[in-house]
Amino acid sequence: MTQSKYKKKDSPTRSVLKAISWRIIASAATFVITYTIIRYSSDKNETQALRFASTIATVDVIAKLVLYYFHERLWTNIYWGKYWTKKAWRRKYRKMHKKLEALKDSNSQTK
Repeated sequence: MTQSKYKKKDSPTRSVLKAISWRIIASAATFVITYTIIRYSSDKNETQALRFASTIATVDVIAKLVLYYFHERLWTNIYWGKYWTKKAWRRKYRKMHKKLEALKDSNSQTK
């Protein structure tokens, strides 16, 4: 089965793994920030601050994991900017060059 390089997309499994890896990083940051703010700007003790930060981080993980997955799947179907290769650049250059040559020829014939 031959596939054109313009038909290749990230698999749903790849999107899920990317979403999970990002969520681990982002949610750890959310937890630390929330804990720090709650602990040092309120009268909550350490246990209450940990519980509050954990709740926020859990909701954050679930909501943003789902949103990121759908965002990633949407962008998988958008080809813009994905396959800009040397070949594409050459093709664009040649097309532009031909237009310039045609413009020069038409200008020289009118003189």
